[in-house]
Amino acid sequence: MKFFVDTADVGDVKKAKALGLADGVTTNPTLIQKSGQDFKKAIVEIARCIEGPVFTEVTREDTQGIVKEGKEFATWASNVVVKIPITQSGLEATRILESEKIGTALTLIFSPTQALLAAKAGASYICPFVGRLDDISSPGMDLIGQIVTIYSNFPEIQTEIIVASIRTTVHVLESALMGAHGVTIPFKLIEQLARHPLTDSGISRFLEDWKKVR
Repeated sequence: MKFFVDTADVGDVKKAKALGLADGVTTNPTLIQKSGQDFKKAIVEIARCIEGPVFTEVTREDTQGIVKEGKEFATWASNVVVKIPITQSGLEATRILESEKIGTALTLIFSPTQALLAAKAGASYICPFVGRLDDISSPGMDLIGQIVTIYSNFPEIQTEIIVASIRTTVHVLESALMGAHGVTIPFKLIEQLARHPLTDSGISRFLEDWKKVR
């Protein structure tokens, strides 16, 4: 399973890369704004840091505007993937960009039918959100199971499922068990995945025993 780092901080990308856990990076306008960085500069710096895709989100809502932004983003680095909210205009823009060999990722997906339409449009990736569904008492991971089933029913679908809006390590585990292609998570959650209280206590015990035999 692929790990995408959800950040606009190149420092987090480098730390994840050192662990072999930076298969890609996802960004959005909110993350860029919080980082206080120039949009293009941040994307270019991240794209130089890794070989995998760097999801770069458009801000226009009309088809022509999305396509124009997407084409501009694609000139910044060869591994930029244009991230597009799933709307009718977004689907149309996806078809155009993909026909010109510019990779796309459709985001803000909350239903299996949206995921199916994204695949039909030829999107390289989709980003279904689980945490936000959980927030409204709708089990987010049920959506992932449905999408995985639909995609597996049609082998011609090449769209990859990158699970987004992940809040817990359990979301990561369930995504892997269900067969999602990847997850996108902040670096602090990557750090949590490596931890276990029994590991910590085991290390302490080994070190204490080692002191006794020296």
